[in-house]
Amino acid sequence: MDHGIRRVAVLGAGVMGAGIAAHLANAGIESLLFDIVPKDAGSDPASRNAFALKGIESAKKIKPAAFYHKRNAALIQARNYDDHGEDLASCDWIIEVVVERLDIKQKVFQWVAEHRKPGSIVSSNTSGIPLAKMSSDMPQEMREHFLVTHFFNPVRYLRLLELVTGPDTAQSVVDRIIAFGEDKLGKGIVFGKDTPNFVANRIGTFGMASVFKHLPGSGLSIADVDAAFGSPMGRAKSAIFRTADVVGLDTLAHVFATGKNAGDERADWFEVPSFLQRLIDSGATGQKAGAGFYKKVREGGKSKILALDIETGEYVETEKKRWKCVGAAKKHDNTAKATKALLTSDDELAQFAWKVTADTLIYAANRVPEIADDIVNIDRAMQWGFGWELGPFESWDAYGVAEAVERMQADGYDVPSWVTDMLEAGRTSFYARDEQGDLTYWTRDGKVAPVPSSDKELHIADLKAKGSVIQRNPSASLHDIGDGVLLLEFHSKLNALDNLIFDLYEAALDKLDTDEFSALVIGNQDGKAFCAGANILMILMGAMQQEWGQIDDSINRLQSLLMRAKYHRKPVVTAPYGLTLGGGVEVAMHSAATLAAGETYAGLVEVGVGLIPAGGGCKEMLCRYLGDIPEGVKYDPNPFVQKIFEHVGLASVATSAEEARAKGFLRPTDRLVTNPDQLLAEAKKTALGLVQAGYQPPAQRTVKVPGSQGRAAIELYLYQMHEGGYATDHDVTVGKWLAWVLTGGDHPSGSVLTEQDLLDLERHAFVELCKTPQTQARIQHMLQTNKPLRN
Repeated sequence: MDHGIRRVAVLGAGVMGAGIAAHLANAGIESLLFDIVPKDAGSDPASRNAFALKGIESAKKIKPAAFYHKRNAALIQARNYDDHGEDLASCDWIIEVVVERLDIKQKVFQWVAEHRKPGSIVSSNTSGIPLAKMSSDMPQEMREHFLVTHFFNPVRYLRLLELVTGPDTAQSVVDRIIAFGEDKLGKGIVFGKDTPNFVANRIGTFGMASVFKHLPGSGLSIADVDAAFGSPMGRAKSAIFRTADVVGLDTLAHVFATGKNAGDERADWFEVPSFLQRLIDSGATGQKAGAGFYKKVREGGKSKILALDIETGEYVETEKKRWKCVGAAKKHDNTAKATKALLTSDDELAQFAWKVTADTLIYAANRVPEIADDIVNIDRAMQWGFGWELGPFESWDAYGVAEAVERMQADGYDVPSWVTDMLEAGRTSFYARDEQGDLTYWTRDGKVAPVPSSDKELHIADLKAKGSVIQRNPSASLHDIGDGVLLLEFHSKLNALDNLIFDLYEAALDKLDTDEFSALVIGNQDGKAFCAGANILMILMGAMQQEWGQIDDSINRLQSLLMRAKYHRKPVVTAPYGLTLGGGVEVAMHSAATLAAGETYAGLVEVGVGLIPAGGGCKEMLCRYLGDIPEGVKYDPNPFVQKIFEHVGLASVATSAEEARAKGFLRPTDRLVTNPDQLLAEAKKTALGLVQAGYQPPAQRTVKVPGSQGRAAIELYLYQMHEGGYATDHDVTVGKWLAWVLTGGDHPSGSVLTEQDLLDLERHAFVELCKTPQTQARIQHMLQTNKPLRN
């Protein structure tokens, strides 16, 4: 649907308000960022808009970056309430993001009522103030256009958008916000109710409350707890206590107070514990204050992290312990299996983790339908708002519902009757697929319902359940996704390229040669990496055995495969997201079109292991920088080649799809998709559009190279880097080989090279670098430590 939202007003230029405005800009939406006029302001606009301007500048500097690209900040205009009330009438959506005080919010809404245009949507970003109280004095027409839109910070990275509506909210308003939130902002929508802390904060902070309750006297440190509740359980690395520090301990205490007011069966657990109150009273409110549960100090010229001992109140060095339960979890790539392995271990940390998990699962079960109508909204809230890979009910399924209930009852827990009723009805999990392969869930009133889905999305798990796989090996699967379109899915570790992927890519192109299929999409949905490069173990083994011909053949195979894809008579569309490194960038580049998720982190980073891009990465960068210059135009290729060297030679990684476009890893015509769940569907739609438009592959390109003269300038740069201590001897060696490729090898200045000429140069340099002991050592070190070696 057409959401009709072209311009948005954001009221409040603090961290959250500026973050919302920044993400609107990422989506190409203009916004007006309002704040109050400073008391000491003069008459000039810059002085009177100072707070709003400061918010914009802060958003430019914040880490992680709020903008896809800093130029997007131009879409935000600074405003103040006193001078620019009339500008509110130009806005289609007005978002209130002021301090969490009802009296202040009501004053702001009164100002909004005086200046907004009829039909404009008004919403509050409150994290807990009841909608009913905020809307009590609003005019009827404004109440019909009012709802809560609760974003999570950082807005760009946390997908959750909680919607809470009132009895007067028009359904058309809700539909517009859903469409805008999902399609433009890339948000995952969760429907909450007008209850304290809504959905994610209610469950998430209860989990923290459970940790705080069980920690004293447990013998565990806060670092121990964070070791379990982070990545081993598929949650954010910041786990419990680092997350609290990032949120702010004073903010956390405020959320606890709201939770306590909910009056549920665990309301007393939201009492702020004494060790947390002492930190707040002393000003140690977390990361913003430089100290909280953790504190960074410098000793002997080095920084280290100290952790609070909650018993003594002193900061102590963190001790890295080898917990059996954490080790058991790390043996599994699958989060469900890892979670069960951790919770069923027999050490003290596993027992602690089980108590907190059991508390949280039962608390979540008791909140249906109080805070949300179903388990799906609760699970999605925790995934999208707190970064959990598995929501509470998915975690219960991972453990085994019957097994978990038996353990809970043995431990004296009162398991909600609707959960035991499910087991008695013969259903063994909250989620299950029906005979048609559709995913269903168990409802609070004992029924089976379909998990809500959108026709704007394609999910590989759903496709597989309905028999889409037509060919498979351990590293890749080939799917028939309907309408004559194939999907090639990588599923090796981090989706790294290997011979098995090459096999299936070739098979996919063979099928594309037939009349049965008309287009191919390359994509996957593991949530972390489109493709993190090539399998460097395969390269190391060949190098150590001095199988130079084998390495040359392998690289030649990859080059030929990607060129075949790029110039196939039928369109190949790539859909990168997340980590898209090295060979992953090369796969994405060799396509008829690319649709990239907004959160795509792309870079040709091979120099980190002492190699250069050899799957066509150097060739594609040269073609993209130089291949579009009109024929007959005289130009100096040196500045272009030097910029390519800067990106590739320094292993520059774009931190968004827009940055990838700016660096040349994406074409100007390639599309950005903010919603990762829509990426494959949009890629399929694009592929079909190309087919319907009568797709024809482009002509192969040629580029003019600078030759040895251009190489001299790069080698001078390498010399200066080496003399300054910024580059090792082998860094220089790798850099010289890269410069040799980018400047045309031994071809004289001004030579015009074909794509195959450039591929031959790449392959030669790659093999020569494989022969060096330093590169072999770098590859081995990366495999052992996952960190680059400077040798």
